[in-house]
Amino acid sequence: MPTVYMEARIKKATIDEERLSLELSDGRMLKTPLAWFPSLLSAGVETRNNFRIIGLGIGIHWPDIDEDISLAGLLAGPSVS
Repeated sequence: MPTVYMEARIKKATIDEERLSLELSDGRMLKTPLAWFPSLLSAGVETRNNFRIIGLGIGIHWPDIDEDISLAGLLAGPSVS
């Protein structure tokens, strides 16, 4: 995985049926398809909306499905096998 300089943090996160949208502390908006995250894609609306921003904005955690997503991973993009 490439090195990603981490100055930006997650300020706000929203999630809908198709994507995870993040507002970052440096002004960027990041929109990621839920297809990258099968556990989120298959989760119900209530489960998807039960998340918290963790580590002062370096990631997001969904306790109901024990899913964690890091900002560094999102900025790096999907892994290719």
